[in-house]
Amino acid sequence: MADCKVIVAGAGPAGLAAAALLAKEGLATTVVAPAAGEDPRTVALMQPSIQLLRYLDIWPGKLESETSPLRKLRIIDDTGSLLVAPNLEFASQDLNLEAFGWNVPLALLLPVLRRRAEDLGVTFVEATATGAVSRDGAIHVTLSNSTEISATLCLAADGANSVLRKAAGIATDTWSYDQTAIATSFAHSMGHDNISTEYHKPAGPFTTVPLPENRSSLVWMERPARAEALMTMDDKQLAAEIQIETHGELGLISNLGPRKSFPMKGLTARQLARDRVILIGEAAHVVPPIGAQGLNMSLRDAALAADLILAAKDPGSAGVLAEYNAVRRAEVVPRQHLIDLMNKSLLLGFLPLEGARALGLTAVHYFAPLKRFIMERGLQQTDNLPFAMRAS
Repeated sequence: MADCKVIVAGAGPAGLAAAALLAKEGLATTVVAPAAGEDPRTVALMQPSIQLLRYLDIWPGKLESETSPLRKLRIIDDTGSLLVAPNLEFASQDLNLEAFGWNVPLALLLPVLRRRAEDLGVTFVEATATGAVSRDGAIHVTLSNSTEISATLCLAADGANSVLRKAAGIATDTWSYDQTAIATSFAHSMGHDNISTEYHKPAGPFTTVPLPENRSSLVWMERPARAEALMTMDDKQLAAEIQIETHGELGLISNLGPRKSFPMKGLTARQLARDRVILIGEAAHVVPPIGAQGLNMSLRDAALAADLILAAKDPGSAGVLAEYNAVRRAEVVPRQHLIDLMNKSLLLGFLPLEGARALGLTAVHYFAPLKRFIMERGLQQTDNLPFAMRAS
């Protein structure tokens, strides 16, 4: 007999959201994950993801009061290329929205999601999944504390190096970029006006995202050697570099927050479900931090998985796994290709590719229906949204 209905391996935002969605409907759910470390990153949660938080009764509340809305998004061609695209500006009011989304620090989001999952009855086991085998109509997961638990289905939210993905025999396509991302935050003397700006530079995007008052978070993608040098600078030196990269648009830069660097990689699982294991989040797909797509894609994984599980007599059946795989691959793979192409168009310095990027951004700038289409797709606000992400 299974110990619970669903095991969720991993306690990142996607894993916690999936567990909370299932427990909200009364499914016995267990989250297996080690103690979480500190993470200085913020995540731009677009409207469907905000609706998911609202459905879980954790929005607006404290999260909204301590975060900042994203009312405008700018893309600035700062490559110095011979072929320069016009500056693009997307306004949420053009879609009759208060904001595209909100910029939420992970240090706020994760504890709120965990508390909500606990309140809904999710069981937490502080351990790491070390293996799994599917037999007798259940998935049996071995843990680092030398125990084993079983369920009808396991959601693998255990990251890019997913043990459960490997246990299910799911192969991946992986690649690396000649980039490192630096995540931090900073204060500035001029207001951000709730505008997020993505400067396209030769080493990749340099993205500032508003936080409450005169602060912004930053994701700065650089060549590895340059990133390493930046990470060794003291706060005053790094603040000066940030001020240069923002062209002084935010005024004087000061009061940097904690910083962390991440090598840039890409990953696509060739199947998103197999042998009573469903992949969600970075166990399924990894993309560079461009256009605020990564976590929003992961939360959509969680919401769709919850829909299929709640509608099924046997959540781990072949039919459920096949439907999840088909629906998510149809959206994730093209989106990954587009993000990869945009990133490589900056990195490679190949004039025809730069020209194609500039031409595409110019078309978006001047053709309003295309601009609206891009905004809607960027929000991932399509007709087949999972239940928890639909507008109330």
